[in-house]
Amino acid sequence: MSLKTIAARFNGGIRALVAFAALALAACATAPETTPSPLPGVSFRMVETNGVTLRVAEMGEGPLVVLVHGWPESWYSWRHQIPAIAAAGYKVIAPDMRGYGYSDKPAAVADYDIHHTTADIAGLIDAYGAENAVVIGHDWGAIVTWNTALLHSDRVSAMIAMSVPNGGRATAAPTIGMKAANAGGENFYYILYHQEPGVAEAEYDADPRGLLARLYASPDTPRDPPTVTDPKRSAGGWIPRLGNPKQLPPWLTQQDLDYITGEFAHAGFRGGVNYYRNMDRNWETTPQLAGARIKAPVAFLAGTEDIVIRGAKEPALRAQMSRVADDLRAVTLVPGAGHWIQQEKPQETNAFILDFLASLPK
Repeated sequence: MSLKTIAARFNGGIRALVAFAALALAACATAPETTPSPLPGVSFRMVETNGVTLRVAEMGEGPLVVLVHGWPESWYSWRHQIPAIAAAGYKVIAPDMRGYGYSDKPAAVADYDIHHTTADIAGLIDAYGAENAVVIGHDWGAIVTWNTALLHSDRVSAMIAMSVPNGGRATAAPTIGMKAANAGGENFYYILYHQEPGVAEAEYDADPRGLLARLYASPDTPRDPPTVTDPKRSAGGWIPRLGNPKQLPPWLTQQDLDYITGEFAHAGFRGGVNYYRNMDRNWETTPQLAGARIKAPVAFLAGTEDIVIRGAKEPALRAQMSRVADDLRAVTLVPGAGHWIQQEKPQETNAFILDFLASLPK
């Protein structure tokens, strides 16, 4: 082989290495950053769906179960359920919903409406190669779950809603009634506060631990008095209206709070608040849901002290949800539990989920 041929091949190899290095660097620069999973056996996958990339916590093998968190939460809200469901023979996935954690955070408010968020769930089911899945949601995740079962009915084989019931399509946009109940909108109400462009997330981003520590508490957690007691919105934002807890509730460790705070310190609160900014839009753009019903099996779980259900008992909740669910199999209220049901009462929640799953064809 001539020296000229050797030199040409050497230079070609160098060019190939340079090109490969450039591609590798580009990939590193554009790949979504994440952190290792803090739970043994749970891994993360970045999944492209519906025009966004979502970070998904996953574990197990078998029929697909999708866990959908609410606000202000993340995949970590399901830390007690993921191993239990996986051990029962299921493939469990818990995404950071768009706007949260290490998932994409679109800029437009409308990108967080119910059409986008339910399509994200349908897209995840596609990405995991399943025809359908059992979908379980809490808080805003329950709203997304109800609407996934309505808007993508062929993708939901069964569903569980936690904390937020559904009695069918309302007769008016949600914030109309909220304003009427709060002195025409003059009094503070957090959902109305979340409608103000850029305001709520600025407050929360400045003190994520302050907000999360106040929200992640039990109904009986002792608190300091709030520093703002004037009901008028003009008196201030939300954090000073929430008394600072004197201690963590028994179901939340300092390590848990540190992890959750770190997730929001990374992501910010804008994406999560944008879900609230679509409440009226969701109503306006879904007239087809008037009278729509869910045929898949449905179950509901909440704490008796959950402020969302406002003291409603099992018969009233069953009557409410029977207006939209053909096969409402269980309505269970856990005594003494507040809003964060799957974190506050993990054993009861896991038993409820596993009993429901066992009732389904596998």
